[in-house]
Amino acid sequence: MSPTQNDLERARRAWAYRGQARPAFAVIPGPGQESVWDYPRPPTYVADTRTVELYVGEICIARTERAIRALETGSPPTFYLPPEALDRDRLVAAERRTFCEWKGEAEYFHVLGDEGRIDNALWRYPRATDAAAAIAGWFSAYPALLRCLVAGQRARPQAGGYYGGWITDEIVGPFKGEPGTGHW
Repeated sequence: MSPTQNDLERARRAWAYRGQARPAFAVIPGPGQESVWDYPRPPTYVADTRTVELYVGEICIARTERAIRALETGSPPTFYLPPEALDRDRLVAAERRTFCEWKGEAEYFHVLGDEGRIDNALWRYPRATDAAAAIAGWFSAYPALLRCLVAGQRARPQAGGYYGGWITDEIVGPFKGEPGTGHW
């Protein structure tokens, strides 16, 4: 069942931080770094031309220089890759669905590797909301489940298992997903 407009508005209002001011607990970014506390809420979507790769084991299942970063207050960027960048023969549609108050309903995919299947490793928003239209149909991955590289640097996973942010050396937090950070 899809949420009502009232449900969406209530969920959107629940967030304490919206990127207008960096909270006192935020790490101050150094040269060449970004603070997740300077990102807006609702998220913004920014093209990124660095090489982004996804691996299952030693198998590269995606590579692009045409990614989009979703930037949202308190979260490391989430990289979205165009559908043509992925080896679709290694994807199996999953039953899992989640809903984001900013992006809409997400559908998930298992990834087939030489060692077996990795459940719910990828997701996309096939009919992303108007504000998130730039990523409609594009795929993202959990760095905890796949090896995700940005310009050769391995992305570290965002804590908590639910969010799919990609932590690289250029990003400073702290990041939502840790215990006690709900609706930061």
